[in-house]
Amino acid sequence: MNRKIFAIAVSSLFFDQITKITIGIFFSLNEKIVILKNFFMIHFIENYGAAWSIFTNRVELLIAISLLAIFIIYRYMYNFKHNKRNNIAFGLILGGIVGNLIDRIFLGYVRDFLSFKIFSYNYPVFNFADTFIVIGVFLLIIAVIKGEDKSNEI
Repeated sequence: MNRKIFAIAVSSLFFDQITKITIGIFFSLNEKIVILKNFFMIHFIENYGAAWSIFTNRVELLIAISLLAIFIIYRYMYNFKHNKRNNIAFGLILGGIVGNLIDRIFLGYVRDFLSFKIFSYNYPVFNFADTFIVIGVFLLIIAVIKGEDKSNEI
């Protein structure tokens, strides 16, 4: 693995785990604190599923999916042009997946705490690992649109 991708993955993993540990220390389960009224709050929950609570209480399946995703990403990241954006994308995705994987393996659930209300919709509570994955995928979509998903190296 490229050292830059590895460094970004480790940094994002570290940040994710530190924020989850910090929230766990200072917040009780299900505690909420409003940061910006009608927009953002810290709400500490234990998520036993994936996005929008799919596969709730199927931790073994979610661990298997995470491991498969890591394998697929690692295998195909070399098909992309090596540039700053793509390195960041793969680093964020890998760090995010591993961050939630660590929670699932050691706790049996994922620690979530970021809660947003957008246009009267209460978005599902999430964490920084989820954010890193979404940003990374968005950056890879840009790479595919730009045609950077095929290695130009011989």
